[in-house]
Amino acid sequence: MPKVGMEPIRRQQLIEATLESVAELGLHATTINSISNRAGLSSGIISHYFGGKQGLIEASVRYLLTSLKTSLLSKVEPNSSAYTRLMFVVEANFSLIQQQNKTTKTWLSFWAQSMHDEQLHRLQVINSKRLFSNLTYSFLAFFDKDEAQKAAKLTAAMIDGLWLRAVLSKADEATFKEAELLAKQYISSLISSSGVQV
Repeated sequence: MPKVGMEPIRRQQLIEATLESVAELGLHATTINSISNRAGLSSGIISHYFGGKQGLIEASVRYLLTSLKTSLLSKVEPNSSAYTRLMFVVEANFSLIQQQNKTTKTWLSFWAQSMHDEQLHRLQVINSKRLFSNLTYSFLAFFDKDEAQKAAKLTAAMIDGLWLRAVLSKADEATFKEAELLAKQYISSLISSSGVQV
C-alpha cells in the first residue's frame, strides 16, 4: 500500500521525468518505460496516477501552463499599472523556467503534436486565450476594445515569435533577455503610437 501523502510527490517525479524524456527523445519516442526509468518508479504507477502515457503528457503540459500562470501571478499586485502588467506578461513568458532545455523542447513537441491531438489542441487554445486575455485587459487602459484586441494579437505573436526564434537558435540566457527586451520595446511603441507616454 502506498505511503500516505506520496501521490503528489510521485506525480511530480513523473512529470519531471516526462519533460526530461521528451527533451532527450522527442514526444513520439518517449514511452512509459523511458519515463518510469528516469523517475525510478514502476511503469504501472503511470497508469495508476494518469491512466497511461497520454494522460501523463497532458498533465506535463498543464504543469507548464500552470508554471507560466504562476510566474505572472507572483509579480502582479492589485495596484500594478496596466503598463507594468504588460511588462510582467512578457517577463513570465521569458522566465528562466521557460528557457530550460526540457521546457523548450517539450513546448515545441507539444505545439507540433497539438495539430494532430484533440486534447493537446484544447490545451493550446487555453494557453493562447489566456495570453490574449491578459494582454487585452491591460491594453484596454490605452485603447478602445477593437484596438486593444488588435494590440493583444500583435503582441502575442511577437512574444511567441521571439521566444521561438530564441529557442531555435539554441540561445543562452542573454539571447532570451534580448528577446524579452524587444517584446517590451514593441509594447512601448504600440502604446506610444496612441499618444500615451510610458
